[in-house]
Amino acid sequence: MIKLRKSMRGFTLVEMVIVIALIVILALVIFYSVSDYLIAAKSATEKMESHVADVENVAAQVSACYNS
Repeated sequence: MIKLRKSMRGFTLVEMVIVIALIVILALVIFYSVSDYLIAAKSATEKMESHVADVENVAAQVSACYNS
């Protein structure tokens, strides 16, 4: 069997656990950041839909004035 030098043995368990923990922490930070943006986008969409409904009401009233 070929003897491997110490630098060629691979990663230790502690190193792998640290890397996995960092990846999980970064994933959680990204998840919460994206969820905040999704909530803000949903709120903006609801505001836009209410404004569109107001414009449609005004358009219907103007149309009723000119058609009668």
